[in-house]
Amino acid sequence: MDLTVVAYIAYLLISVGLTVWVARTLSRNGRIFIADVLQGNEKLADAVNHLLVVGFYLVNLGFVSLYLKAAEDIPDAARLFEALSAKLGVVLLVLGVMHLGNVWVLNKMRRRGIMERDNTPPVQPQGWTAPAGA
Repeated sequence: MDLTVVAYIAYLLISVGLTVWVARTLSRNGRIFIADVLQGNEKLADAVNHLLVVGFYLVNLGFVSLYLKAAEDIPDAARLFEALSAKLGVVLLVLGVMHLGNVWVLNKMRRRGIMERDNTPPVQPQGWTAPAGA
């Protein structure tokens, strides 16, 4: 069997496995964070979490597919490991960037929600006061 085909198979198995593992880990552990961002709305948190996971799979598996082609034939085992390490390193960086991007956006949403909660008056307004000089 050609080593290029072996590299393709190994790359796909490892990349898809890593993508699934990261997505499941983020989904399981991120749900609580999303529920907090959405002020305890559990149904909405589950829906947003599911949509984020689907988007994560689409982007990452699409990238893995597009990045599959080897630049050159792989003649020996040493080149096989070099090609795999380069490709998997890029996949891991993309997974990490996607994760950090999601956390950054959710953190911005969370901060905005906290600011809105902190800016609400402690009691309902009971009336209006006319501006000075009117």
